[in-house]
Amino acid sequence: MKMAVIGAGVSGLATAYALKSENHRVIVYEKSDQIGGTWVYDPKVESDPLGIDPSREVVHGSLYESLRTNIPRQLMGFFDCPFFTSKYGESSTFPSHEEVLEFLNEFARDFRLVELIRFETEVVRVERVDLRNDQWVVESKTNELNSNEIFDAVVVCSGHHTQPRVADFPGMEKWPGKQMHSHNYRVPEPFQDQIVVVIGDGPSAKDISLEISKVAKEVRLSSRSPNVKVSRLDFADNMWQHSKIDYVDEKGEVKFEDGASVHAGIILHCTGYKYDFPFLKTGGIVTVDDNRVGPLYKHIFPTKLAPTLSFVGLPYNSGVVFLMIDLQAKWIAHVLSGRRNLPSEGNMLSEVEEYYRKMDEKRIPKHHTHSLAHKNIPTSQLDYLDWLASEVGLAGVDDQTRFIQKCYLKYVIDNCGWRNREWEFDNGIQ
Repeated sequence: MKMAVIGAGVSGLATAYALKSENHRVIVYEKSDQIGGTWVYDPKVESDPLGIDPSREVVHGSLYESLRTNIPRQLMGFFDCPFFTSKYGESSTFPSHEEVLEFLNEFARDFRLVELIRFETEVVRVERVDLRNDQWVVESKTNELNSNEIFDAVVVCSGHHTQPRVADFPGMEKWPGKQMHSHNYRVPEPFQDQIVVVIGDGPSAKDISLEISKVAKEVRLSSRSPNVKVSRLDFADNMWQHSKIDYVDEKGEVKFEDGASVHAGIILHCTGYKYDFPFLKTGGIVTVDDNRVGPLYKHIFPTKLAPTLSFVGLPYNSGVVFLMIDLQAKWIAHVLSGRRNLPSEGNMLSEVEEYYRKMDEKRIPKHHTHSLAHKNIPTSQLDYLDWLASEVGLAGVDDQTRFIQKCYLKYVIDNCGWRNREWEFDNGIQ
């Protein structure tokens, strides 16, 4: 079968390898001139710092210059290509983005994936040939020239760290200071001597706020989490934790729901990203609604278009991202080869609807549909990976990986998400 893979980042490379291993004919479309996707550092930022102007020139990457992974190297790597030890001149438990990119380049070279990739080729349309045909037309653009090609199946691996989600609060459109999204953060120097409000409670918010606190006058973190304690952080004299923003005004004031206020110069939105597939035309069969892509069976196959359309890399909070992506890709390749069968369309849809019903019952917001770590649904983050592994005849996540993940997760929870990169694995003894 002839397969199209959209994107040559982690998901695209893993998918190309899995499909190639099943003897499919594979073409990978990559808009840039190199592999790596989100792991390629680009010092350029967008003309709109918030990233919401539809006419802006979009910068794909969201890396900042100092970024290191927030996952230990022991939990990275693919089944056939581990990342346990540094081969690139580093010894840190948390690799730099440069090292991750070199790892991906080596993976592509070792498994001869580069020859499958059409670089500087942007996909502008993916659509079924017709309603009675399972084949797909992929329209692409290279040097302003468009071309069409027919494929038996398409796997979407275009990532989801490019289109920013921003916070919404009263007065933001008239607030006189600078607002930006972390997508356009690169280095801390522009924050010199500023009072900065950072919105968010995830790894990027904490990572970036710590970095800019070294040059900023004050950093005020704002979180919508109900568990936030309003206080000055004990490890930084110029950092405060607050609840969510109540409103901002035309004088530059930022008022928090906890009653505190500050006259700030910059509001930095570390508020995540939107799933976005502007090239995908399915006539409304696949939709994105409040960051729920669906309906997708196992976060991968659209129930009505399976198995000839699929997605890789949508779930998050797996704890072992590369391994999850690898297993998703292997399962897709097995299904397309006929080695594994999917349930009927009706049964797949019923399972998806049951999952949505459980989310509603547990009051989990729709935008967390693709999270594998719901605090209100007591299942292991690794259950999903174990299920995928069973589908492709593998044993699942090994005991060592489970143990390392458990130790690291305990450390993260114990430290409220701060100082994560001080963690070192020593047979579980911290």
